[in-house]
Order: sequence, then structure tokens, then C-alpha cells
Amino acid sequence: MPRTDIKLILSDIDGTLLPKGQKEISERCARAFRAANAAGIVCGVATGRGRVQVAPIFRGDESFTATAIATNGAQVYLNGEMLYEQRVSPESLQKILDVIADYPGAGLLCFEGATPLIVAGTREDLANVMPVYGETAIEVDGIPEGGVSKANCFLDTDEAGTAALVDYLNEHVEGLDFDSPMRGYTNTMPAGWNKGEAVKLLAERIGCTLDQVVVFGDADNDLTMLRAVENSVAVAGATPAAKAAARWHIGRCEDDAVAHAVEEIVAGTWEPME
Repeated sequence: MPRTDIKLILSDIDGTLLPKGQKEISERCARAFRAANAAGIVCGVATGRGRVQVAPIFRGDESFTATAIATNGAQVYLNGEMLYEQRVSPESLQKILDVIADYPGAGLLCFEGATPLIVAGTREDLANVMPVYGETAIEVDGIPEGGVSKANCFLDTDEAGTAALVDYLNEHVEGLDFDSPMRGYTNTMPAGWNKGEAVKLLAERIGCTLDQVVVFGDADNDLTMLRAVENSVAVAGATPAAKAAARWHIGRCEDDAVAHAVEEIVAGTWEPME
């Protein structure tokens, strides 16, 4: 039976809306998001990226980030209003540095705005994990005094090595939680706060129930979000954990599968498939 009562749509970006190697979402995806908002369905993104990093991906149109879960939940916006923000303090950054000092090859990348700062580790290793950041990052001497809006650890390793780093950080760094959106790269969140909790906050503020929310994802940093709502959707090519966490499954990011689903939600014809 088609779902006609959806009030909130949130989608991860990388690997879900944005295929690897592309810099902007497709025009079809942009039209689908605009149509949802025009139909009165709140439609936004849920990403590990900082909000300031998202606008270029959506062709500079800030309406796409009016409602957003950014930095894995550390920033939450609804219709342009900030509902929640949690910065990574200098004390927390120092805890991370102390722990990765005993983990060979691990580095720390921080963001204040759109500029990546290499606090620890090598540019070469960062470039092997995140080529764009490897080109644009600025090497700094010491922790930013005021803390940062976003912090990521990196390690030039495979999927198993990434999982091991995440486990190590979660075991040894108090007050923070870590997960991974991709090989060799981790996200940092306040303990107990993540995309899933941010989804619940947005639903509460909108005044809808969690079964009126649809979320789309593909990676392990989407797990809390996928587990938070009934209508959780994984794209083809999702990690095994994300695929298992999602109730529904659709086609590939490269084929605009999310845009197709959003079009059907707007039309009132969406019948999700397991």
C-alpha cells in the first residue's frame, strides 16, 4: 500500500545522493528535493560533512541545507534555524591526539568552516584516503585554541583496519563516539549523540511521528539513523551493516535511486520494497 503520510525526508550525501568522483548532485535529484519541499514535505540532508561544505554539492543552492543534519549530528538545522550544535573542544581534541600517538600512521584532521587542518599525521597518508583534503589541507602546529566544528581521524588502511581504528578510538577516548563513513576515515561525535538522535530531534520539532520519516543511507555512519525510523532505506552498494540495518532497499546511487523514491513519495505512489 502506498505511503501518503510522509512528513520528513533525510538523505546521506556521499554514496547515497552523490556518486563517487562527482562534485554535484544530478539535476533530477535537485528537482526531486525541490518538489518535496514545495509539496510541504520537509526534505534535507544527513551527512558527516560540515554544513558549509554541502552547498557547493547542491550547486550553491542553500535551500538544500535549510534542513540539515551535519557533521554526523553535531549541527542540526530546521528551515534555516539552528536547533543544536556541539563543537569539539580543545580538551577533546587533546584526548584524541594522546590516543592516536600510540597508533602508528593515524592522523587528525580538523575543520573550522570549510578549511581542513592537519593537526597530526602526514599529508601523503591523508591524500591516499581523501585526495581532495590532501590537496587543500593546511598543516598546523597544535590544536586550535577555540576547538573546532568537525574532527576526523584518518589512516591509510583497508576496511578491516578502519574498523579496528574505530574500535580503538571508542575504547580509549572518553566523552566521544566514533564511526566511519568510508575506508581510512572516521567521524567524531559527542558521546550518545549521532545522526539517529538528530533525526528524532527534527521529527519532534516538525511534529511528526518517526514512522512518518524516511531516511536514505549507505555507510556505517548511517547506522544510527537507519535504526531510528521505520522507513529506513539503503541504496544498492551499501555496506553490509547499512544494508542489514535498513528495512527497505532501492537501486544504485549512480542511477538516481533516491531521486526516484522521493518523486514517488511526492506523488503519493511510494511502495517501499524489502
